Amino acid sequence: MDVQIESRNVAMIPRWKTEIERRMASLQKVQDDLLHGRVTLMKNKHHKQLKNVAEAVVVLTLPGRRTITARKEAKTFEEAIRAGFNAIVIELRKFREKRAHTEVRTPPIPTLRGVVSKVYPRKGYGFILQEGGGEVYFHKNALHGLVFKEVEDGLEVVFEIESGKKGLQATTVNPVPAVAKRA
Repeated sequence: MDVQIESRNVAMIPRWKTEIERRMASLQKVQDDLLHGRVTLMKNKHHKQLKNVAEAVVVLTLPGRRTITARKEAKTFEEAIRAGFNAIVIELRKFREKRAHTEVRTPPIPTLRGVVSKVYPRKGYGFILQEGGGEVYFHKNALHGLVFKEVEDGLEVVFEIESGKKGLQATTVNPVPAVAKRA
């Protein structure tokens, strides 16, 4: 990992640099995918409270152009360094937990099956004959995975319905999945 240590408005003391290098090395042991680390120590002479004039900013770069930043202020630079690295460990843990719990959302599988019974190409709609009987209206905008110009009478489809102004209408119309086709 490439490590950059800098200071602003304060001279870098070897003790601080050694502490930063030690903490970066321990982070690298636990987090092996860190690409770059930067620590900046700043002395803020114009701080509102004039108590916490030491500031440490820790920035880590991860694969995928992701950066994690922690900025801490304290009375001394040793405290600011400690607090900054503690905060960056927490931020890394949150980032890893968030990435570990990623849910892949798949669209719901339509439950109803039917056959296209009528198509009105000039008007942009048609009707589906349900397996249990009865016709359901569909508009060309409800088609998913189908092109309206290619929809013909007799095409098997799966769809979802809801009540419309004039009766049942299909909200989504999909081709029958290859796995779900009947022999």
